[in-house]
Parts: sequence; structure tokens; C-alpha cells
Amino acid sequence: MAHFALICPPFFSHIRVFEALAGELARRGHRLTFVLNAGAESAVRSNVASVRIVAPGNASQPIEVVIRRAARPRGPLGILRTVSDTARLTDALCRSAPAILREIGADAVIGDQMEPAAGLIAGHLGLPLASLACALPINPEPQIPLPFLPWSYDPSPKGVKRNQGGEAVARLLLTRQRRTVAAWAERFGLSPRESLADCLSPLAQITQAVESFDFLRKDKDALRYVGPIRESGGAAAALPFDIDPHRPFVFASLGTLQGHRLGLFKAVARACRELDAQLLVAHCGGLDARQAASVGATWITDFAPQRAVLARADLCVTHGGLNTVLDALEAGVPLLAIPIAFDQPGVASRIAYHGLGSVVSPRLLTARKARHAMKRLLDDDGFRERARAIGRDIAASGGLRLAADIVEEAVLASAPRRGAA
Repeated sequence: MAHFALICPPFFSHIRVFEALAGELARRGHRLTFVLNAGAESAVRSNVASVRIVAPGNASQPIEVVIRRAARPRGPLGILRTVSDTARLTDALCRSAPAILREIGADAVIGDQMEPAAGLIAGHLGLPLASLACALPINPEPQIPLPFLPWSYDPSPKGVKRNQGGEAVARLLLTRQRRTVAAWAERFGLSPRESLADCLSPLAQITQAVESFDFLRKDKDALRYVGPIRESGGAAAALPFDIDPHRPFVFASLGTLQGHRLGLFKAVARACRELDAQLLVAHCGGLDARQAASVGATWITDFAPQRAVLARADLCVTHGGLNTVLDALEAGVPLLAIPIAFDQPGVASRIAYHGLGSVVSPRLLTARKARHAMKRLLDDDGFRERARAIGRDIAASGGLRLAADIVEEAVLASAPRRGAA
């Protein structure tokens, strides 16, 4: 049995995926230890893995500040600030985590694709690495736009040139991150590295997307599509309210980081009232009692049993978080995406490309636009049929158990090599 070190960003949705995988590996007899930036330990709910934290650097902001700023990007300066924040998190991990991994006797590392420290540390210590994409995979291919861009799939020379332009701009915006990665690669005695992709595992790269939802990739061997990495069950749970089967039922959630968007919830609620649709809003703790009461939804709560709700829903309004989108597609539910940050624009572009729903910019969303988009999605059965087709792929994808199989087969087959690499 092996001892896995788990390294991921301090975001709730990423930690939830890692906890699910840790639970499955623990059931197979393995030991698990989260190695996280200070402050992120409060997000860990499971007791199947121990938690070790690394001290923040001198200029680092508290984790709650980093998360809040990342969730509310405001123009190029906001992006640069977030890049600087996350580069400091990487720096702190690279500075302190190797000693922790030596102390606990880690045999392998499971690292989030979005945290390059995982690959750097694994390389430095000579440990096998599995890379896990909790969000859209970052694996670069010329015909695929960067995951945080809202561009559609276009494999033509024009589309490839467009993508190259986007990558050039991203390279400039990510300068602080690139320099941090390059500096630690040199300090650890590794081959030159500077990008997130440079820090991915050569053994196993796992995504919780399914291939039919992604854009067409040419490198079929680099990425393993396993579907949602989560515990089974939940779709049949009882709901604490009665749904009128003769009226549309809409579920709206903007995730744990965007649940404060009162104006967006109000626009969706007004559209639902005009469509005589029932609306459940889950704000994930982002609204206080007074704000929640002002939304005008049929029901409003902080958290809801999402898979059970979506099993009964006719439409899902979402920020485009991958977990929510996969849950909706599993249930065959069309989507109205309002992408705000991170990889949400890329998720939304896949929703539009595959005909699974509609996309509206949060800056342009009004009750009228929401009503128009929602009516179209509710009236056209084609959206639900296409969502159901991908839902069947999700049901057959393997999910949590397949992800654990891949980790065991690929990572544990590589004998640990202690010392610098």
C-alpha cells in the first residue's frame, strides 16, 4: 500500500474532488495526506486524509483574500493580481512541501493540473506523479483554445492562428507564474520548465470531463477521460418541497465563489416568473437573509442536494463550473451558462458548441435576455436530447473508481526514486 501526497489549489470545488478520490484510495488500503497552503485546511471535510499545511510567504495574502480576489476578476489588473497571488501559493508549496513529503514518507503525488508545485516537487523528490484536472484540462493543442477563453472550436488555420494570439497574450499575463515555475525548476535541478503544462505528469493525466463534452483532441493518449470524480448516489434523495409537475422547474446555482451575485439571481427569478416557471436558487452562502428574500425565487437556500434537484429539473442556470455542468448533463438537463471566471468561459463555449444550451455574458444579462434564452431551451427538445446523449456517456464513464484504477496502475507501477531528479 502507498502513501499519497495530495496537492491542489485552495478552492472548495477542487478540494471536494480530491477528497472523493482520497476516499476511494483509502478504501483500497492507501494512506493519504493533503499538503495545502495555510488557511485551506478549513475546507477539508473528510477524515480519510490527514492534512499538513505550508506557511505563507512574507508577501502572501490570507487564503480568504486570495479566493475572494480570484472569484471577482476586474480587468487586466485584476488578472495580474490573481496570477501574483497564485504564484505566491506555488512558491510557498515549493519552499516547504518537500520537507513535509520526506517527513511523512510519501510514495507518490497526486497533483491538480492548476498547481504547478505538484509537478515540481514530485520531480525534485523523484516521486511518481498523477495529474488531475478538476476543471477543464489545460493540455495544450494548437486547435483548442485556452480553457479560460470563450472561443469556440475551430481547427482551421484561421482558428489555430487565433489561438496562437490568445496564447501570446496569456503568456504575458502569466509572466509572474512562469518566472516562479522556472526559478523552482532550476533550484530543484530539473529540466527547464515555465508553464502549467510543463509540470504535468508523464505517467497519468486524468480529467473528470467526458470526451464527448470536450473539443476534439488529436493526442488521444495524453489524457484519460473518466467522468465526474465523486461518490455515487444522491440523485434519488427526497426534496423538502413539492414540485408542480405541470410547470417548468428551473435550478439556478452560481457555485461557491459566485453565490453573491444578487443581480444575476434577480434577473433569472424575474424571467422565471414571467415564464410561470418554478425556480430553486442555491446561493452557497453568498447571500444574507435579507438579500435572499429579495431574489423572488420560488425557493431559495444556501445549499441543495444538487444531483437530486437536477434529476427533477427542466433547466439549469449555472456559472459554468464543470462540476455543476456535468451533474446537469448526467441528468439530461439543458443549460443556460453565465460564465464569470476561471475556466467557466471555456466550459460555456463547449455547451454552445455541442448544442447543450445557451450562453449569456453576466455583464449583458437582463431579465428579458434570460427569459428569451430560457424559453428557447424549454421549448426545443433538441437541447435535452443532446444533453441526454452526453449524460449516457457520463453514466458509462467510470468516474471515481476508474480514476483510482488509473492512479494505482500508472503511478504505483513506477517505482519511487528518492533524491533529486
